[in-house]
Amino acid sequence: MRVDASRALGGYAAVMTLATAWLLLGANTGSKVAAFETIDVERINVREPDGTLRMTVASRSRMPGIIVAGRETPHPDRPQAGMLFYNDEGTENGGLVFSGALKDGKPTNLGALSFDRWRQDQTLALSSTEDGKDRQVGLAINDRPDQPVDFPAVAQLVQEPPSGTRDAAVRAAGAAVTPRAFLGRALDKSSILTMRDATGRKRLEVRVTADGKAAIDFLDAEGRVSRSITGS
Repeated sequence: MRVDASRALGGYAAVMTLATAWLLLGANTGSKVAAFETIDVERINVREPDGTLRMTVASRSRMPGIIVAGRETPHPDRPQAGMLFYNDEGTENGGLVFSGALKDGKPTNLGALSFDRWRQDQTLALSSTEDGKDRQVGLAINDRPDQPVDFPAVAQLVQEPPSGTRDAAVRAAGAAVTPRAFLGRALDKSSILTMRDATGRKRLEVRVTADGKAAIDFLDAEGRVSRSITGS
């Protein structure tokens, strides 16, 4: 039997068209849930239906820069892997980062969970850091300026050599921090609670040293201890 090539080709095209239409319609009306046992990736972006970025999970080499309202600026210093959070407008507002290795024969390690003020930097951070024998673990609370950070300007300024002029320009661009409180393990192995006023001056410190000596210090505006309560 002879086969009409043109009819065969036409029939094939019709079948493929119907199959493609079925797949497309099925994809739009059926379940979009997929199950995997293992996924190896360098980066995952979680987005809203309108495309707004809400979370990124990435390796160190694929971590994004600073994203504000969907616009990205290179980060001056973020050599960690981790997870970044973004608010409803697609602006970074926190994250979980981690790193660590044996460097020059000594262990280094970092783990930090932090949350930012709107279009600003960290106001709450839970962190653990290690650099050889120096270790610090704790919860830090910071104040940040009311103005948003001008991240592109800061990214340029930090490339300049350190100077008073540069530091003043960085602060003018909104990249300033005022420590308010810290609770944790200090570098000298003591357990401390430090509280500061709105200008960052230390006003109260509760401390238990590594050898068990306890004290509560009240400080004046010049940083001098005005009263101290010690354990018996």
